[in-house]
Amino acid sequence: MSKVQTAYEDILYVERADGVAFITINRPDRYNAFRGKTVEELIDAFQRAGWNRDIGVIVLGGSGDKAFCTGGDQGSHDGQYDGRGTIGLPIEELQTLIRDVPKPVIARVQGFAIGGGNVLATLCDLTIASERAQFGQVGPKVGSVDPGFGTAYLARVVGEKKAREIWYMCRRYTAVEAERMGLVNCVVLHDELDAEVDRWCAEIMEKSPTAISIAK
Repeated sequence: MSKVQTAYEDILYVERADGVAFITINRPDRYNAFRGKTVEELIDAFQRAGWNRDIGVIVLGGSGDKAFCTGGDQGSHDGQYDGRGTIGLPIEELQTLIRDVPKPVIARVQGFAIGGGNVLATLCDLTIASERAQFGQVGPKVGSVDPGFGTAYLARVVGEKKAREIWYMCRRYTAVEAERMGLVNCVVLHDELDAEVDRWCAEIMEKSPTAISIAK
């Protein structure tokens, strides 16, 4: 299957010939936590894929086996926060893009989806998780909260009571627990995750892109 790749520093971007674009946070040594540059590159990649007529599905993931994304990199104060957005990096812009691009966005979650990473998975249209995946929030433990609209959107997905539990208690949830609360669409064996993601993408690609866009 032929691919088109675009070079970034913090993410990987691949457009496959079957119409699927893969956007992957590539900071496995930091559990795929994002810094200012990461967010800017994610925004650029979503803009690139989102309005490309050759792309029908976008898959968001994280490199390695340990983490999908663990939110903001607390150890990265590299001067790249340019003042855009509530906390100096444009999280709201990224979150809005995920919801606004006229393509289904699938979160491929193979490990930790914690903090801001849990928010990203929540905002995606669909979430497919490995049995090893874990979900949860940490913000109130460290005196922070999502600077975008992740708190409100979580309530739309799992209901207000469960959303409050997730934010107030900062517990960890297994992939199966996340599926039961509606945070995850499908849980599969770890080794079957990529094949399952491909199956979902293939099924979506068989449908009318205009109808899918309107439905979203």
